[in-house]
Formats: sequence, structure tokens, C-alpha cells
Amino acid sequence: MRWSFRIARVLGIDVKLHVTFFLIVLLGAMQWSSYGTAGLLFGAVLILLLFACVTLHELGHSVVAQAYGIKVREIVLLPIGGVALLDRNPDRPLQELLIAIAGPAVNVVIASTMLAGMVLTGFADRMDPQTLLALATSGPSAHALLIWLFNANVVIVLFNMIPAFPLDGGRVLRALLGFFMDWSRATQVSAGIGQFMALGLGVLALFGGSIILAVIAVFVFLAAGMTRDDERARAVLAARNIGDVYNKYALTLDESDRVSRVVDYLLTSYQPDFAVLRNGELLGVVTREQALLNLANSTGDDPVTRAMLTDIPGVDASTPLDEVQRVMLERE
Repeated sequence: MRWSFRIARVLGIDVKLHVTFFLIVLLGAMQWSSYGTAGLLFGAVLILLLFACVTLHELGHSVVAQAYGIKVREIVLLPIGGVALLDRNPDRPLQELLIAIAGPAVNVVIASTMLAGMVLTGFADRMDPQTLLALATSGPSAHALLIWLFNANVVIVLFNMIPAFPLDGGRVLRALLGFFMDWSRATQVSAGIGQFMALGLGVLALFGGSIILAVIAVFVFLAAGMTRDDERARAVLAARNIGDVYNKYALTLDESDRVSRVVDYLLTSYQPDFAVLRNGELLGVVTREQALLNLANSTGDDPVTRAMLTDIPGVDASTPLDEVQRVMLERE
């Protein structure tokens, strides 16, 4: 994701901050600015701890996804929450269900642990509505921090389980529907419900004057639409094999050819990449960029084998296009 930078690497997964993340830290600090410097620091620490819980939530998704062989590219923290970017979406109901509930389950564990700590320290005995309201509106304190984080984890669970795709609840809904109907149809239905609920959130944001809720509503609406379109495209690709669409008249190179031939092909055709073959077997691929780079760095007319890329995955002509797409995404 653009405009983000890595802050940690956990279980082989890059954890990144989007540059806009600092806006929510600033907003959190300003919410407590009436208490001076201590309040600003308290608000910033509260937001950072909250997003530590969000990171654990996304790691919950990621660990289960990795257990099913799905590569997790990165976790990106945004002002409205976190997102784990997977190389591919699960296409089996049980996998989708377990990956989806893993995130909220982490927050349930966090909230339960905090509640157990409050019970053991006797603080839970004073958790009546009046005391909680007083703590929530009082100045910075350890108890106030604990209550805010406890409530935040409860809200994360409840909000994420709303059956609005692409929230976790929407993914759970798709998984449950997937047990009884075609996966593509389950995606269409859950995405439609997600967009309908996003409109409802937008109305609440309009009348309540909540900018953050409005942003979330727009995000849910657009993400649900993108997911529906992606699934439609996947269904189309799954119905065709690579052998149905590849260019049967593509120009190819022999291992004895020179880079000058690649230049000739580039100037006389629209083809940007060329397979290098040895008796019909693929050795590598020479791209436009590699050919130009070779010309810039070489004093002679090198063999194409010096300019070709060899780490190229091969697929059988009978491979479905959606599988080819998955392989290509995993290689990025």
C-alpha cells in the first residue's frame, strides 16, 4: 500500500504505518488537551495502545491465513483501523470462517484478560455505570486508561461482527452462505448486504455529525463493491484456461539470439516481452526493460541469455486463468 512505511516485522509479516495514521494520534491527543501536557501524552498513548490491539487483531487473521497456506503480504495501520493484505482470498467456507473470526477472537481474549485483572485487583467491584462514566470523563489515570482500552476492545468485536462486507462479520456471513450456495453467489449476497448497511451507517453519520463514521461508511461501501467486482472477474477467469487465451503467434527467441534481435522485435511489433527457448523448452524471458538496461550497460551485442529473467513460473495450458492470476500475484 502506498504512503506507508514498515515499523516492525512479526512472524514474517511486515507491519506498516500509513502516513495518515499520525492524524488519529494527533486527534486522540487533542481530545485530552484540556488536561495540559499530561493530557496530550495520555491521549497519544491511549491511541497507540488501542492500535496495538488492532495490530494483534490483524495478526490473528494473518496467523490462521498462513496456516492455510495463504501468504500475508503486510499489515497496514490506517486512521480507521488496520488491514491485513493477503495474496489471495480464501475460497472455501471453513477457511473464510476461521480466518474471519480469528481477529475478533483476539480482542475477546484481550478484553477477557483485562476484565480478569480488574476482578483480581478488586476494581471490577466498582464498575457500576456511574463510576465508569466518572472515570471516562475524569483526567488521565491508569484506571481511565484501562477502562477505555477495555471498552475499545469490546467495541472492536461488536463493530467488526456487523454483517457488512468487508468487515469480519460480513466475511462470516459469506462463509455461512458458502456452505449452502455457490461461492460467487455468496459473495454477491454478502457484498450487497454490506453496501446496504454502509448506506445505513452513512445516514447515521449524516444526522450524528460523525466524520469518522462517514469515512467508515464510504470505505465499507466501496470495499464491498470492489469485492463483488473481483469475485465476478474471478468467476469469469475460472471458466477459461490459459490455453484458450494465450497468443499463439507470439514472437520468441532462441538462446543463440542477440539483444539486437530483441530491439528489432520491439521496434516492429507491439510485444513487450519475449520467451527464450531451447528446443521448445522455456529458459527465461527478456522484457523491454531488461533489453534496454542491457543496451545501456553493455558495449557489445550480448546474447539474450545475459539479459533474460530466469525466475519465471511456468503453468500448463490447462491451468484456469484465476489460478494463473494467483500465481502471478504471489510472485509480485
